[in-house]
Amino acid sequence: MNFKRNLAFIVTALAFSGPALLHAADTERQREVTMRGVEVMPFDQEQTMHMFQPLADGGLQRVTVKDPKNQAQIALIRSHLKEEARRFQRGDFGDPAKIHGVDMPGLAELSRGAARIDVAYAERADGAEIRYTAKDPALVGALHRWFQAQLHDHGRHATMHMQE
Repeated sequence: MNFKRNLAFIVTALAFSGPALLHAADTERQREVTMRGVEVMPFDQEQTMHMFQPLADGGLQRVTVKDPKNQAQIALIRSHLKEEARRFQRGDFGDPAKIHGVDMPGLAELSRGAARIDVAYAERADGAEIRYTAKDPALVGALHRWFQAQLHDHGRHATMHMQE
């Protein structure tokens, strides 16, 4: 009888604390990513927002300032994303690997398939964006997994915009 009571207690405890434990792990991961991001991204993550939009043929990655008058952060965003777009086109995803880890979802596939992904940088009034286009459904799926991983890892510094 004690076994059943102990088992019931354990199941009840996990049911109530499990989500909290998972949230704590997520929050810790996001803190780690933010700290590593400081080493790679020159802009202030507290003053900017990452936006990821999966599209049928790839996706859109955007970084914008929270205050449109913040020209210094806009310049930092633009220089960083412009260089990242050049690197990504060559298959160099080293910066995301430094921030998120080499086993980040989608990263290996994107690196191997970079020659089949069109990477286009564009400036915006409030920052910049990179548009990824691929004809290979496997690469589109890798982009979407990569976006989802970034969304999770950047936490409150990121948002997902779904295609309308």
